[in-house]
Amino acid sequence: MAQWTSAVGAAQLARLLKSQQDRPVGPGARRPPAYRALADGVRLLVLEGRVPVAARLPAERELALSLSVSRTTVAAAYEALRAEGFLESRRGAGSWTAVPAGNPVPARGLEPLPPESLGSIIDLGCAALPAPEPWLTRAVQGALEELPPYAHTHGDYPAGLPALRAMIAERYSARGIPTMPEQIMVTTGAMGAIDAICHLFGGRGERIAVESPSYANILQLMREAGARLVPVAMADGLAGWDMDRWRQVLRDAAPRIAYVVADFHNPTGALADDDQRRRLVEAARSAGTVLVADETMSELWLDDVRMPRPVCGFDAGGSTVITVGSASKAFWAGMRIGWVRAAPDVIRSLVAARAYADLGTPVLEQLAVNWLFSTGGWEQAVELRRSQARGNRDDLVAAVRRELPEWEFAVPEGGLTLWVRAGGLSGSRLAEAGERVGLRVPSGPRFGVDGAFEGYVRLPFTVGGAVADEAAVRLAAAARIVESGGTVGGEGPRTFVA
Repeated sequence: MAQWTSAVGAAQLARLLKSQQDRPVGPGARRPPAYRALADGVRLLVLEGRVPVAARLPAERELALSLSVSRTTVAAAYEALRAEGFLESRRGAGSWTAVPAGNPVPARGLEPLPPESLGSIIDLGCAALPAPEPWLTRAVQGALEELPPYAHTHGDYPAGLPALRAMIAERYSARGIPTMPEQIMVTTGAMGAIDAICHLFGGRGERIAVESPSYANILQLMREAGARLVPVAMADGLAGWDMDRWRQVLRDAAPRIAYVVADFHNPTGALADDDQRRRLVEAARSAGTVLVADETMSELWLDDVRMPRPVCGFDAGGSTVITVGSASKAFWAGMRIGWVRAAPDVIRSLVAARAYADLGTPVLEQLAVNWLFSTGGWEQAVELRRSQARGNRDDLVAAVRRELPEWEFAVPEGGLTLWVRAGGLSGSRLAEAGERVGLRVPSGPRFGVDGAFEGYVRLPFTVGGAVADEAAVRLAAAARIVESGGTVGGEGPRTFVA
């Protein structure tokens, strides 16, 4: 690592280390030397993503004072971390966190398996549900009825169909965010929207601040665009953002873009409150950072929760926040319709750049989404989606608590994912073992930067009932394989019929 991109203060690091003291210790375990306990604590914070990779650590003397230990203890801990590859130092520049080259890193993506290849495998890799029928069929039928006038044109609408742009703008206005159609561009899913934004504002080598953890596919998209990712650790639990960390990163790293999921964050399910949204917009404006707010989960509340104001609602000037929305999570992943809400000049730049990308979004799918919006079918379809996800969430939570009672998680009030601390086990090893017992589950490092979150897995609300029970049974079997360091007798995939 050539340089640090954020910093952790001595008092902050001391608080994080203290939070580990209440964790259970195995029977018969000996208390390690003070320097070893300190080194292990820092290493775990890095692997869990609570301290970002490439974060500058406090000087030895400062940390010793905050922890009430000797400077010799801190020096020995730092030396141990350097020897293990979790710390790098340079004279005059200090020391910053790292992840050793040999640390397990994710090897597989989150793309769903083809349905015909599933067989006896339970696929928890993709947070997507089947289409909410009959609304998909009705929307496509309605789109076909509206298609003939468009069929007589060239069919290329780089900004999106005028009718759909107007409808999306109207929906924002109904939420209290006055919006003109000129502020909307329709894209090929949220991924297409964020890819266009990154190419317009990011550029190769530009810094992008991201939540840590964050959505794995977006992180990979940004890496492939040549961005330098600057992770910002989430607040503990489901408390949303740690605003002290965000202000510090935006001030010190000066990223060109910051990407956030304020509404039922993927993967943690956290919901940022109004005050956090307001303060983040103010911090981004002060730093000259473009704040990209991903709203793809915003309509997937599962409990009786008061939804905060959209992030763009705190951007009085309209020049700091770019909002991304999508039909893919709230409706169906096969409906690849997304959109961008931004200032008109930004939309014009994005549209102009599209001539070198995909030219436009399929007309028939745009007409289908417009039909849903204009007829009220969208609200009924999304309510069905919420009911499905709510039932799956409750079934999965009960099953995991029964089969793996020592694993830790907070139950989110919305979204599609459960972020689980796997009882001290390696998430990468669990993912490998899971495939041996017929379960596909993504490991925590997929959602971090440079190998963080090794102790986590993400479980989506895509299965319920007996399938959720079986998924938890197989996850427990994978855990036994990892704990034993090899194959557990009798473990293996079983044919399962939902």
